[in-house]
Amino acid sequence: MSRQTIGTVAKAAGVNVETIRFYERKGLIQQPRPVSTSFREYPAGTVERIRFIKRAQDLGFTLVEIIDLLKLSDGEYGTRADVKRLAELKLGSIRQKIADLRQMETTLHDLVCQCSGRGKVPGCPIIEALISPDPTEINKDKR
Repeated sequence: MSRQTIGTVAKAAGVNVETIRFYERKGLIQQPRPVSTSFREYPAGTVERIRFIKRAQDLGFTLVEIIDLLKLSDGEYGTRADVKRLAELKLGSIRQKIADLRQMETTLHDLVCQCSGRGKVPGCPIIEALISPDPTEINKDKR
């Protein structure tokens, strides 16, 4: 078995060395154990743990949420129901963000349709909506 130095772990996990150091500082992965050489060796399973963290981040989990997932994964506490609850909370949060983005898209689309794209900037419905003190004004038809 080859040594699990920071470089080999980073390459195998598809991250850079600074990511590994960041995870160490945050307590997401164990500090490597010193060996007789000048290198420090990471424990077995470090690459899989880093992949777990990266996949969880890709799904939108925060580092705090990932710490909870890691504790559950490590068997420190909890049940599958706890894992499912965390995933359901994240799913709800993602769905809310999607709804917010759809509303933003609709509002911006409406503003783009209201602007002729001709003439000088003063009176532009997009600019007027952005400087309006009433955020509900953005959704009003200004054609």
